[in-house]
Amino acid sequence: MTKCNNFINRYTNLTSLSLFTCGGIGDLGFRASGLNFLAMNELESDRASLARLNFPEAIHFEGDIQHIADDLINAVQAKLHFLKQDLFLVSCTAPCQGMSSAGMGSILNNVRSGKRRTIDPRNRLILPALKIIQQLKPLWIVFENVLGMRNTLIEDNDGAIRPILHIIHQSLSPEYIGSAYPVEFADYGVPQRRQRLITIYSRISILKKRIDIGTSLIPLPSHSRIKKFKCKPWISVSEALRDFPKLDSISLSKSKSKFIPFHRVPVLDKKKYEWVRNTPPSKSAFDNQCINPKCNYQGNAVHGTRQGIDGINRALYTTPLYCLKCGSLLPRPYAIIQNGHLRIMRGYTSAYKRMPADLPAPTLSRNMSFPCSDQKIHPTENRVLSLAEALRLQTIDSYEYKWGPLRYKNAKGNVINKEIAPDTLIRIIIAESIPPLFTELLSRHILKLTTGDRETNEEQRQKFLLLQ
Repeated sequence: MTKCNNFINRYTNLTSLSLFTCGGIGDLGFRASGLNFLAMNELESDRASLARLNFPEAIHFEGDIQHIADDLINAVQAKLHFLKQDLFLVSCTAPCQGMSSAGMGSILNNVRSGKRRTIDPRNRLILPALKIIQQLKPLWIVFENVLGMRNTLIEDNDGAIRPILHIIHQSLSPEYIGSAYPVEFADYGVPQRRQRLITIYSRISILKKRIDIGTSLIPLPSHSRIKKFKCKPWISVSEALRDFPKLDSISLSKSKSKFIPFHRVPVLDKKKYEWVRNTPPSKSAFDNQCINPKCNYQGNAVHGTRQGIDGINRALYTTPLYCLKCGSLLPRPYAIIQNGHLRIMRGYTSAYKRMPADLPAPTLSRNMSFPCSDQKIHPTENRVLSLAEALRLQTIDSYEYKWGPLRYKNAKGNVINKEIAPDTLIRIIIAESIPPLFTELLSRHILKLTTGDRETNEEQRQKFLLLQ
């Protein structure tokens, strides 16, 4: 522990490395706690352009980690040698598309039909990341991924199919001690229900004893949905967004703010606007009832699902589109088929649904600007969330972050220059990122563990015992 104290006391700018950086959103929290990024790696040119803009002090390795690993290792080792430092932390957020529980139904269908491999090759990108980690030997390693990582199998370098967490553990043992923690970010003051698996390893040997008595490698929750010891209530979406001016997707003039950047929403066509306008709080437009003032019948069957013989839940096609009492068209999502006939739109029970006002927002996805996506309608207003509101819910607006100017290559290899990032890219960056508020809290906790903060460790132990 003396060695660790000397490390912290001697170097004020703690050296770090970011792998699978995306736009560097999660790294904002690490930087806010005093960490200095020597290098970053990102495959996609547009994401890498944002990371380069916001972390100009780092060496940026744009490209496939499998191809740039050796160059990255050599560059970071040279920089550390020049600084006479060890590497403090590696942040690794490997791709999660092959692990995510979202879309598992379609993945299962594709596997069964032979259109997709059972073992997603993208999950193997953790292997070159482990090679980099083994060579650079950071004091701390933070992996962030979806909860599905706990059950993910990959093919290792010897061709064996093994659990990814076992491969990580065996690659780092016995020098490192660590654990995987399922985390709900709403429990840390993030106004969004977003669950991830945070896997942390450290080569501070004394932590093994502290873990055994209840010390956690991640900070204990500060917020809770139900009342707990010294925990505040979850921050609801209505509380988080209460300062934003009202918008309405009925027209262009009402759909944007003149004074708040990114506070704008898409204008909906007339029929979609009516579906949204008639949707009650916390309900789906598929459940809307009769609006004929002469009828106003409220007993029409609501939307539901049924499990098929393949074990996958699918939305019912029998949900009524016309009022069972008066025959009027219900304000429910529909599609036009042959001869102008209408049928209920195919969609999940959570499509065209308002998010509950008294809870943190549901997980923000890249489809956040589409009302047909999962719980994407504003709690009380007739619209989806604005980008500015999404930045608030992801805690990004609490940190300095630039969205332009950008210079990157598109999929065809053409150079693109943008004064500001396109809305599509901003949505992707938000959806793929970890809230920087959590990484800042995590980083400050790691620093306290590194310096041997006894008070912090005792508080951790007492809270651990009370929460049992």
